[in-house]
Amino acid sequence: MICVAISDKNLGKCLATLDKVEMAEIRIDLTGFGPEEIKKAFSHSTPTVATCRPDKLGRKKQLKLLTVAIESGAKYVDVEIESDKDQIRRIIEIARMNNCGVIVSYHNFQETPGLKQLYQITDECFEAGADIAKIATQVKNHSDCARLLSLYSNSKPMVVLGMGEPGKITRIMAPFLGAAFTFASTDDGEPTAPGQIGYKKMKEIERYIQNELKL
Repeated sequence: MICVAISDKNLGKCLATLDKVEMAEIRIDLTGFGPEEIKKAFSHSTPTVATCRPDKLGRKKQLKLLTVAIESGAKYVDVEIESDKDQIRRIIEIARMNNCGVIVSYHNFQETPGLKQLYQITDECFEAGADIAKIATQVKNHSDCARLLSLYSNSKPMVVLGMGEPGKITRIMAPFLGAAFTFASTDDGEPTAPGQIGYKKMKEIERYIQNELKL
């Protein structure tokens, strides 16, 4: 499944995108949506991931907006493993009360750590309460990509992504290696992470691989 990352500040465009895709991550911190807009977006029938990084908004507002998204019907909520532990706990509690899955994510925009550290980070994500662990790191070469993709040998639910141009292969192969979904950008908007491929292009690649491998 392909999850399209939405950062458009226009609610109408957001809803139009939701009509066209199979799954979407709505970056609440980038859209600038308020509670009423969040209710409309997350009550859409398309499965959604609620993501709101606290960097600019602060923890109090992050919790408030994510609570609205969860209670409005988000399928998943994404919280960063680097976040305040009490904040992670509170968000997960709200998710559990509303039958919302939890993605605990790790982002490294500088490098891809060694394999031992990657496994430790993965364990930390699940220990924190993840239903799915998401690992996204900056990749510089194919060795970094191979190291990331080897994490799928873990029997637990994972989404592993390499950021940057060399990391595109990790986004393409993720669903074929066991990921619940992978990420793509909207076709007419800005990527929310380096190396994201447009949704239509990802669908073409997905169909090609499925046809060639007769999946």
